[in-house]
Amino acid sequence: MGQSVLSLSGTLLARIAARAGTPVYVYSADAIGAQHRALRAALADIPHRIHYSVKANSSLAILDLVRGLGMGGDIVSGGELARALRAGFPASDLVFSGVGKRADELSAAVAAGVGLINLESDGELEALASVARGGTRVNVGIRVNPDVTTETHPYTQTGKSGMKFGVPLDQVVPLARRLGRTPGLELCSLGMHIGSQISDAAPYRCGAEKLEALVETVRGQGVTTLTSVDVGGGLAIDYGRGPALDLALFADAVAPLARATGLMVLMEPGRFLVGNAGVLLTRVLYHKRSGGREIVVADAGMNDLMRPSLYQAYHEITVVNSAPISLHPPPPTSTTSTTRGSAPEGLVDVVGPNCESGDFLALGRPLPAAPPGTLLAVLGAGAYGFGMSSHYNSRPRAAEVLVAGERFGIIRERETTADLMRGETTAPVWETA
Repeated sequence: MGQSVLSLSGTLLARIAARAGTPVYVYSADAIGAQHRALRAALADIPHRIHYSVKANSSLAILDLVRGLGMGGDIVSGGELARALRAGFPASDLVFSGVGKRADELSAAVAAGVGLINLESDGELEALASVARGGTRVNVGIRVNPDVTTETHPYTQTGKSGMKFGVPLDQVVPLARRLGRTPGLELCSLGMHIGSQISDAAPYRCGAEKLEALVETVRGQGVTTLTSVDVGGGLAIDYGRGPALDLALFADAVAPLARATGLMVLMEPGRFLVGNAGVLLTRVLYHKRSGGREIVVADAGMNDLMRPSLYQAYHEITVVNSAPISLHPPPPTSTTSTTRGSAPEGLVDVVGPNCESGDFLALGRPLPAAPPGTLLAVLGAGAYGFGMSSHYNSRPRAAEVLVAGERFGIIRERETTADLMRGETTAPVWETA
């Protein structure tokens, strides 16, 4: 059976695993395109521009794909700037966000002609002014912390007061005044990013209302250069446990901002576009029983997919056979446990090979018979999977594969043990302190 927008052929996945080995990340170009079309359709009634959040999945082939779909890019580092330019993005189509931009990163962004640089503090304004002095005009935005609380994991909340992200509401207007007096800089945008994996549209509506009021206030201070308002990203997807964000409700929440201000709406989705477009393939190595728990040891672990260990994130896991695998997982048949008590009958822990008790992909899950050698697919792994992977336990990082229709191609070769030691030496050139 071939591939469709929302599924991958199990036979194709088995072929990929045989060709590329495991662990391997597999991404569906068709699924990414479908998500993009759905978002564009939801926002069709207002002027908008979608900038893909590069941090979600920064593979060059994925960047080339989203650029080809007509999206801009949202970057948060000099490395992501280099990747986006390498993938063919015009610098003018990039938004540079992030709370800790170094002077050299700002200099590279200005030299490249990045379309918008979002400031997050007074100090960053000073650093950017120093870099831009005597050069061409730099388009600047202010990322606002709107003090909006979202019902998501504490580590992914970014719009609440006291967080490191954004400029507090009461500091935005003074910063805008300073920016207006700074040669070479022009205030073009006010924006927010309130968190990640947000399934309720209400926080977006609340944040958009605060942005609307700020636009009016800043304009009252004589600023006539605004061209856009930025509502960020964070749109929740369905991991098989909890709802996705309703796109119609999201559009209803942000559309009044565009209509009231007359400005273009920018947004930076990442997970929404690529999360459910990817799977992580891993093979079962061993089975064991300990303390009343059935343990399945796989060749992928927290070094490959950190989210379960870091966020206690839920990822559906299925056995790969000839049947198609849905990229939008069904609701779970049991609740995942994150403790190590005795597991209910018929449930297993899927763990990795690393020397950490926190190295697991799932705890207390139903899983069909999966003897050693069985190929498993970890769903919803397209976002923050490979990008957060590491060399922990000196394990090479996984390969990556892109699927388009009936075709697939390796877009990142599997690392070797030699790659682990590149740049290292046992004989440093000693210098006197």
